[in-house]
Amino acid sequence: MQNLTLEQKHQQFDEFFMIKHNIPVNMRLLEEDFLLPEIDDLHQHMPYEFQIASELSGIDTKALRPLRRLGEHAVELAEFLNHQSRKIDLMMSLILQQHSKNEQSYHSLKFGGGGIVIESEKPLSVGAAIELKLFLREEASAIFCFAEVITCKPADDTYHVSLIFTRIREEDQDLLVKASLHLQAANLRKRKNQEKP
Repeated sequence: MQNLTLEQKHQQFDEFFMIKHNIPVNMRLLEEDFLLPEIDDLHQHMPYEFQIASELSGIDTKALRPLRRLGEHAVELAEFLNHQSRKIDLMMSLILQQHSKNEQSYHSLKFGGGGIVIESEKPLSVGAAIELKLFLREEASAIFCFAEVITCKPADDTYHVSLIFTRIREEDQDLLVKASLHLQAANLRKRKNQEKP
């Protein structure tokens, strides 16, 4: 990622579908000499609450996998476990959002698997390294990652800042892609229902 040109970063940013949607974001500007961790070490840089949420998510996946082999008898059990898992996800989401710091709070204008666009009262320098915490209420989950500013454009009294993800776990990127597609499907259903006579 560091060896890419700004143009290549823009291309990579645009490769993913983005949806206009407001999600809470915590953003912290990092020092210029900050060394980004390797992707395999990202887990160690996460706040403890995010590490726990990540482990819980992994446990869910492993716990449901053996039930698939049980066939139709496991359907009701799997449904019950999915509901229990959803309750835990909602509680973890609440805990993670309480981890949010007001002085670092922003909201997205749009997001996708390649990055996020936020609104900022202050301009940010292109190339600045950023620590991000994204709170996906619809998915009852949160994501910790690092990003880089690739665009900062004035818009009315604020700035629209495009951030490309520079260090993000694959499963978190998949979650962002899934969340954006779920929101798009929900928007399409809503529009279709409004158009019905």
